[in-house]
Amino acid sequence: MKIAVLGAGGVGGYFGGRLAAAGHEVTFVARGEHLAAMRRDGLVVESVAGDFTVDQVKATADTEEVGEVDYVLLGVKTWQLEPAIASLKPLIGPDTAVVTTQNGVEAPHQVAAAIGSTAVLPGAVEVIAFLDGPGRVRQIGGGGKLTFAEWDNRSTARVERLRDALQGSGLIASVATDIWAALWSKFLALGSVGAIATLANAPYGVLRTRPGTRQLILDSMAEIQQVAKASGIKLPTDAVDTTVAFLDSLPEAGTTSLQRDINAGRPSELEAWTGAVVRIGRQTGTPTPLNTVLYELASTRSQIG
Repeated sequence: MKIAVLGAGGVGGYFGGRLAAAGHEVTFVARGEHLAAMRRDGLVVESVAGDFTVDQVKATADTEEVGEVDYVLLGVKTWQLEPAIASLKPLIGPDTAVVTTQNGVEAPHQVAAAIGSTAVLPGAVEVIAFLDGPGRVRQIGGGGKLTFAEWDNRSTARVERLRDALQGSGLIASVATDIWAALWSKFLALGSVGAIATLANAPYGVLRTRPGTRQLILDSMAEIQQVAKASGIKLPTDAVDTTVAFLDSLPEAGTTSLQRDINAGRPSELEAWTGAVVRIGRQTGTPTPLNTVLYELASTRSQIG
């Protein structure tokens, strides 16, 4: 199986590394010191599921050098998506599937606007992984799971092939019966907690035990639920309860990636999290007063932080 990984950071490096170690023809599209290190020393992955090294890595900065592939794993952050989409064309053949892994719910639509929805497999990852230096990826949790499906949720051979390849590489693959409900279910947690955690600058343990901040999270989720409903998304009836239980299970000292990025002055995914709640709310005529306030305040902090 021929696979291109665009964005060889935590997600792309871990999933792509597992696939390459299992014998699939994986080419990483990267740049700078990370690209140089992979070409020179291979890709080193430290993982709670077992460390491994891909010794002979195929890596390039130019998708023109890769050519058409069976699958593209789009592992970039949401704020890196536009240039990644612009580089897709050389990789796309008649049957190529581009798997989105970005946080939020807008990335599949952004990719589909450029290459068509039939070429997109919307997906969501569950993994805690990050670059630990050039040529090194560290995975510390999250299972290494990819949930994905065809745009219209139909069963296809390419979905089955990808599921088998992932499972055969030591990863967890789940073909969703309703991929849009799956994406929005994950979005309930991201969209609600991210901005609140950023503004409070507090860990999960504080946010969920203080009655006031816990209620803010629930109120934010309620708005997101209404936006999802107005968008034609059929969330599970227990979606909020499931999300709250998930948040309650997270480490007390844990923080959101949005919070960490803004604190460090790095580009963040605020636009794809709370920003998306507000934008889609406007598009569907759904009021989002709380998330609008959270977005404006977090945006201001992002600009001056």
